[in-house]
Order: sequence, then C-alpha cells, then structure tokens
Amino acid sequence: MSQREARATNSGGTGGFLERQFKLKEMGTSARTEILAGLTTFVVMSYIIFVNPLILSTPGPNDPGLAISATTTATCLVAGIMTIIMGIVTNRAYAIAPGLGLNAIVAFTLVGQEGLTYPQAMGVIVAEGVLITILVLAGVRKYVMDAVPLELKKGISVGIGLFILFIGLVNGGIISTGEGTIVGLTDLRGAPVLVTAFGLFLTIGLLAMKQRAAILIGIVATTIFAIIVEQIGDTGQFVPGQAQIPDSILATPDFSVIGDISFGFFAELGLSVAILTILAIMLADFFDTMGTLVGVGSQAGYLNEKGELPDAQKALLVDSLGAVAGGAASSSSATTYIESASGVANGGRTGLVAVTVGVLFLLAMPFSPLVEIVPTSATAAALIVVGWMMTSVLSEREDVLSDGRTVRSKGVDFSDIEVGLPVLATMMMMPLTFNITNGIGAGFIVWTVIKMFRGKFAEIHPAMYVISAAFIIYFLRSYLGVGA
Repeated sequence: MSQREARATNSGGTGGFLERQFKLKEMGTSARTEILAGLTTFVVMSYIIFVNPLILSTPGPNDPGLAISATTTATCLVAGIMTIIMGIVTNRAYAIAPGLGLNAIVAFTLVGQEGLTYPQAMGVIVAEGVLITILVLAGVRKYVMDAVPLELKKGISVGIGLFILFIGLVNGGIISTGEGTIVGLTDLRGAPVLVTAFGLFLTIGLLAMKQRAAILIGIVATTIFAIIVEQIGDTGQFVPGQAQIPDSILATPDFSVIGDISFGFFAELGLSVAILTILAIMLADFFDTMGTLVGVGSQAGYLNEKGELPDAQKALLVDSLGAVAGGAASSSSATTYIESASGVANGGRTGLVAVTVGVLFLLAMPFSPLVEIVPTSATAAALIVVGWMMTSVLSEREDVLSDGRTVRSKGVDFSDIEVGLPVLATMMMMPLTFNITNGIGAGFIVWTVIKMFRGKFAEIHPAMYVISAAFIIYFLRSYLGVGA
C-alpha cells in the first residue's frame, strides 16, 4: 500500500470509514482498486439494462407487455439496491441484477405460453423467492443441494442457456417455425437479420479478442448500425424505423410497475401446476446462484481449504431476497451475476466493489430513452452469446484458484445412460417446449426411473422420489383432471 493510501486509511475521513466498513487492508486491497473493479463489473454486466426491458416488453395472449421505461427503472433500481445490500452485508465483490434466463421464463413461458399476465408472473417470482428465503433461513440449503445430482444441476443450467440462445435466434429473424419441422431457417432477408448478423460477428470477434465488455459494446454498436440501416432503407431515402435517435437521453424514472404483482396465478394455473412451476423456477434460481457464488469466490480467494464458501448463508440470503425484490418490482428475479468475476480479475475483493456497482446502476435509472431505441435484433447477439456461455458447465476443465490450488471440473459422460439421458432430456425439453418446468420434470423422472431399473435405490435421494412423482402427475394432469 502506498503512503498516500495508508494516510487515507488511518485518517478519520472517508478513507477511515471505508477501511472500517470493508477491511480493505486486511483483504490486501485499496479503495481505488475496489472502485475501479466495481466500474469494470458494472460495464461488463450493464447489458442487462438493455436486454431485460426488451424481453419483458414481449406481449402474451393476455398481456400487452411491460413498458420499457418502467422496466428499465425497475431493473436499475433492483440491481442497485440489492447489490449495495450484498456488498454491505457480505463484504464480498458479488453483484446482483435481474437474471437473464429467469426473465425469459417469465416472458415466454409464464406469460407467452401459460397465458398469465405480467403481474401474475411476477407473483410467481415473488413466491419462489420467498420459498428460497425460507429454505436458506431454515438452514436446509445443503439438503436441497444434496437431493439433486450434480449432472442434473448442470443440465438445468445448460437447458436455460439453450432456451436463451433459441430466443436470440428467433428474435434475430434467423430461425422460425418451419413447414414439416419444428423450426426452420428463414430466408435471411431484411434489416433485422442484417442487424443481427452484424451484432453477432462483432460480439464474437470482441470475445475472441478477450474484450470483457464485448456484450455491452456489441449492443451499443449494433444499435447504431440499426439506426443507419433502418433510416436508409431499401430506397436509400430516410425511412422511419424502430431504432431512432431519441429527442432526449434523460427522462424521469418510471416507477409505475413497482409493486404491481398478483397471486392470481394459483387460480389461473391450478394449485398443483402452480406449486410445481414455483418449485422448478426455484431450483433453477438456487443452483445458478450456488454455482456463481462458488465460481466467483474461487477466483477471489473466498473459499476455504475444503473448497467451501465461508458465510455462504449471508450471500444466499441476500440473493434470495433479490428474487423477492425483483418480482415485487416487476423486473423478474434478481440473482448474483457470474460477471462479478470481471471485477475480481481486476483486483476487487471486498463489498466496496458491490457498492460501487450498485451506485452506478442507480445512476443509470434516468437513461431509459437510450434503452427504448434499442431494437430486438440488436440484443439477439447478446442472447445467443450468453446462451453459449451457460453451456460451459458441461466442459471438463481445470481452474487455478487465487492461492495456486488447481480444481478440476468433470464433464458429463453422455455415453452413460444413467447420466447422459437425464441430462439430455433436461437440456432439450426446455428450449423445444419453451418451458423450464417441462425440462426439469423430464430430467428428474428419467434419472429416477433409470436408477430404479438398475436397482440403485440407495443412490436415489428421498426427495427425488417425491418430486419425480409430482412431475409425473404434472405431465398427466390433462388425463387425471388435476390443475388447470
């Protein structure tokens, strides 16, 4: 530490407060390093400010979609407040924002497929957040983690990733429902496809060059490209389009959707289907959070010699409350972001990183006019790339921790029917049916049935019997007259 930083730390001013609150010296860092790391994390994950409102503006059969200005405000508000709370409560460099994948479940499954309104869908998110919070407070998180096999946890993550990727391809005009097949390649004509292609090649190129803010840069550059393409048009003359420069880049934050939730989904879906839907989303949210906390924690040096995260209870509690807050604010479930690792890679170690990220999200609230000019095709590349990123859990790889230890992650052996078939069922059912519940249910049932046929009853956690039986009823509800 430099003499100037030491004087600031020992003084009674801001430096002294930050030292007492975040234990900077103990963690081997400085306020300057932490703030710069927070800025890095914000830039890398701020693409959600553009993507989340566009996804939640998708209409359903019984709802016209949420206003972009309102969901931009909600997205920034929830991310800002919950990330600041995470930093203060845990003193860890974890950042929280509405989860990409969970928002797609809200828009395309709950609203688009199940016919819920957005207030009802957000009620589902609040309910699953409350359920996770209860499990965390009751100290049964280890029971839940042990009940579900590691391979199925990976399958859930990959399935959601493929779901997101599929949405990106559809939004970008690359694939559509085809005759004689589930999906087909479009004729690849028109401005949306051109914009998507531009964004995809640019984003992939930036990722190949290891540019951390590749997704955000890709969205911004592609939006500018879309403005040019849509205004020039086929005739070379000015043609008004979706992507247009706004009259103002600032607007008063729109809080109109805050608290607009309904628990009418129980009546709409039926009690049994509603409960299984909540459970499925809870499992996806829970396992995603645990993987992120451990993954970022390993890079930051938070893990102990057993590879465990000390005081994980605090981070899990804040994250679970983020799900409640996200649903209540109509921004979808907020969760810990793996992009937090970018700030850690830049030296961030304490909660000051998170507080910095949170403040920046709050400062972004008035910029909703900038979000409203972003066309769907400009975010298609981001969805495709993030979907690919989520499939990385299937890889067999070695990670070197901050203390020099090497941790080897096993891949999935698809040649083993006990492992490969349940994981494949989980992965494929989600994107093909546009429904996360279907994917989790299929994976659980196939895994349990195969183990039973092989006589490996001792390897089946008691909870797996109960959940698998419930999912069988869920799939057969039309014949059994159960639920909606």
